[in-house]
This record gives sequence, C-alpha cells and structure tokens, in this order.
Amino acid sequence: MLGSINHSSTLSILLYPLSPKPGCCSSRKLNVRTHPWEKSVEKSVKLRTMVVGCKIENQEMGFQASERLYLGMDFGTSGARYALIDKQGRIHAEGKREYPNYMKEDSLDWALSWKTTLFSLLEDVPVHLRPLVASISLDGTSATTLIIDSKTGEPLAIPYLYNESCPDALPLVKSIAPMNHTVCSGSSTLCKLVSWWNNDDSDKKSTMLLHQADWLLWLLHGQLGVSDYNNALKVGYDPEADSYPDWLLSQPYAQLLPMVKAPGTSIGHLKGDIRTQFGFSEDCIVCTGTTDSIAAFLAARATKPGKAVCIFFSDLHFSLCFIRKWEASLFVVVVHIFIRLCHMGFIIAKVTSLGSTLAIKLLSTTRIEDARYGVYSHRLDDKWLVGGASNTGGAVLKENFSDEQLEKLSEHINPMEASPLDYYPLKSVGERFPVANPKMEPRLHPRPESDVEYLHGILESIARIEAKAYMLLKDLGATQVDEVFTAGGGAKNDKWTKIRERVLGLPVSRATQTEAAYGAALLALKGCQ
Repeated sequence: MLGSINHSSTLSILLYPLSPKPGCCSSRKLNVRTHPWEKSVEKSVKLRTMVVGCKIENQEMGFQASERLYLGMDFGTSGARYALIDKQGRIHAEGKREYPNYMKEDSLDWALSWKTTLFSLLEDVPVHLRPLVASISLDGTSATTLIIDSKTGEPLAIPYLYNESCPDALPLVKSIAPMNHTVCSGSSTLCKLVSWWNNDDSDKKSTMLLHQADWLLWLLHGQLGVSDYNNALKVGYDPEADSYPDWLLSQPYAQLLPMVKAPGTSIGHLKGDIRTQFGFSEDCIVCTGTTDSIAAFLAARATKPGKAVCIFFSDLHFSLCFIRKWEASLFVVVVHIFIRLCHMGFIIAKVTSLGSTLAIKLLSTTRIEDARYGVYSHRLDDKWLVGGASNTGGAVLKENFSDEQLEKLSEHINPMEASPLDYYPLKSVGERFPVANPKMEPRLHPRPESDVEYLHGILESIARIEAKAYMLLKDLGATQVDEVFTAGGGAKNDKWTKIRERVLGLPVSRATQTEAAYGAALLALKGCQ
C-alpha cells in the first residue's frame, strides 16, 4: 500500500505553545499463536500511575466535565508510559508499565509484550476520564520493524528491534540507494526488510511492513498499512518529495511498504470493541504517531532558532535534542516514577541518573543526510530535525555501577577538573553517531583504582562525544548551538551537568516537561484540530 502526505501545516500546533549485540540478520520465522490480552495483562507487570485530574483537582484547575482530553503513549526500550492532557497542555493523568517477559521458544515475544502493555495502559487511564478522551496517538522506537500478514495483521517474523543490525543486506541497499543515504546503515529499516526478504522462503504475496508504532496503532483503529513520515524515513521514504523514491519503488519488496501520512493525522475512530471494553467515547479518534525521540522533542515545545533542549529519558533511554532558538511553556514534572519489580528471579533497580543512549536533533531549515556519520533529517512541518543517535550513554554506567554508587561517587567528582582518561563508552561493539562504525570496540580501559576517577572519566568521555556531535552538525551546515536545556533523570546529576558545561563550552540549564508520552499526546491534540 503506497501513498503520500500533503503539505498542510502538520505540526505547527506542536511547535507553538498553546499556553502555560548487533549482528547479521537471518531467517526469522514466527509461529503465530493467539494470546487474549485480557487474560494476561496483570500477572507479570507492576504499575505506577499518577492521577492529576481527580474531581477536586479538576475543579481547582477550572476543568469542565465537557472538556476533551488527549491521550499519548510512548513505547520505549524497556517499558511504556502514557500521558493524558487537555488542550492547554495540562496533565490530568500519567503512568508507566514495564514490558512483561513473554518467551517464545528461545527468544522474547516482543509483539505480545507490546500488545499486552498497550491495553494495560488503556486500562490504567482513570475510568472517569476515559469518556473525555477525544483522540489517541503513540510513538515507538525508530527502525523497530515488524513483517506482518497483510490480511490478519499477525507478525510473521520476530520483530527487528531498533538497534539490530543486518550487515548482510547492507551491500545490496548501498547498490540501489543514493550515496550516504539514511538507509545505508545496517540498522536501517530498509536493511531489515531486505535481509528478511532474502532469507525467508515463505510466501511474500500477502505480507506487509509496519513499524512498532504503526502496528500498535493498527490494534486500535483496525486499518492496516498506515505509517507516518518520521517512522518511514529509515525505510527510504522521502518526506521532502512526499513519496517513496523511484529507486525504492522499483524493488520487488516495494509491495510491502505502507502508505505514509503526516504525524498527528486522524486515521479513524477507535475500534468499537475497545470503546465498549474500556468506556471511551464513540467519537474518539486514533492518529498517526512518530518516533520516540521526535515525540520527546515535541514535548519540550521549543520553537525558535538559537537554543538547545537536552532530554534524559527515565526508562533507560537518553535523548539530546537541540534547536536554534527557543520559546516554550514548559510544564512542571510533578513526580518521577521509579519502578522496582521482579523479573524472572532478579530485581531490576530504579533507573540510573543517565539514560542508555544519546540522540541529537537540531531544528533546521536545511535538510542534511550523510550516512558516513549517521546523520539524517526528520521532517517537522516545514523544517527539519537534523541529527543522529549514538550508542554511548548510561547503559555503560549501569553495567559498572549501582544507582547508589552513582549517587555517592558523583559527590566526590570535581567537575571543573578535566579527566585525563580517554574512553569511548559503549555497551557493545558498534557505534552509529557521530561516527558510523559497526565494528567500533568499546574503550573503557585502563581502569584506575579509584571508582571516582573511573566514573569521572566515563562521564567526561560521553560529554566529549556530545561535543563532537555538535561540531559535526555545524560542519555539515547546521547552526551552532549557544545554550543547552536538559531534563529527565540525568538533569538531577549536578556534577554531570557541570562537566558538560565545561566540555561543551556552553551554559547547560535544567528544563522540565520532555516525556515522549507528552509529545505523543500533543500529536493526538493536533489530530483533533
């Protein structure tokens, strides 16, 4: 199913505040089985939900019973969360779910896990607020890919996760795509599609490609084959031309590609059985989504050239977004939810003070694509979010330090003193940005006897990678950043903030509302305009 987007002002409402082990991919067959989500939602999942919009609080805020609300959901790397907002951007409820561990043979059944979590989040929305929900949207991790049956929507293969690399498909993709195109990376959606196409011998006549967000939204609206131009970028969609390019359409697997719409576009009404089950209104609509990093950028609601917004995700995902100027109404984060739960016999502790990966996005009037450095551009209305995603970040810290150690050791770091240690902190082999090298080895030695010195060296090395990324974008034509705003778990580490200020040579300030679920809720709001 192929399609295109129109030139309407798709995201202006989001930008202007209303008010205050990678390796070679092989054949991935999946024996489909049905799992009624209603019977498996709660057993292995613990919940934390904060309801802001209770009856008394609604009255204090001037909330009218007839006012509509907008639901956004963020499906990150380790769990999902939701945010429910009104048209003024005020949060009325929010919550989080960890993904349950469903096993299929020797691997995790990610599709079932995501599906279960989706309906768990719907169930977590306060019952008295569900009839007020006018629209729903969600985001997923970029380049997380599903091959499905185009008639039933059931996955035909194990999902390809966002960080999986398919080097077996890369030579073929490079032979058909323009030089240095975004798809010329082993982790691109197109490489995953080509790898599946060449390695799976099943009947391909009734198959379709969807991204994580697309598939989850389909479960809500029931219309197969719809994507958005943010998620479709890494399969080769050209958002500037509003179409798939000819070099892609000429390939035999082009029949699997979904139609593409702008993020935040109404697709259709919420399915009747879901409305009945959960008590949502009959006119509740479902809108196209976006990627998790774009949703987080939208959540900051920064608009003008000149400043930077830095976002640390609290579900072990870290994203850094910066823009050329800013003007935003930032909403106070009332509570940070830390979940401790048991999975398969061991305790997962609360999140660390840094996220697992780092991404940089620059709001620019110029589109930049250069696969040599892992740089690409997402369309955002009539501008471009230029940037890339690095594999460095707090995942390395989690492997070496407990949360308590991070907190205590940080107290003894002198952030004004440069660390002599030169590391490249990676959890495993491979880097995407600002150096695109799938064979890059982690560099975390020599390790000094002092844990304080070791932590200092890792934090400073991550800051150097961040600085290198800014410089690269500038060299490729982006405007130089002059200030960085930061938020999330990492913003609470004052020593880390001061290290970054020194290494970047820029003021780094703390921001507030940047949860990707909030950005997805803004997309839902946009879909009702």
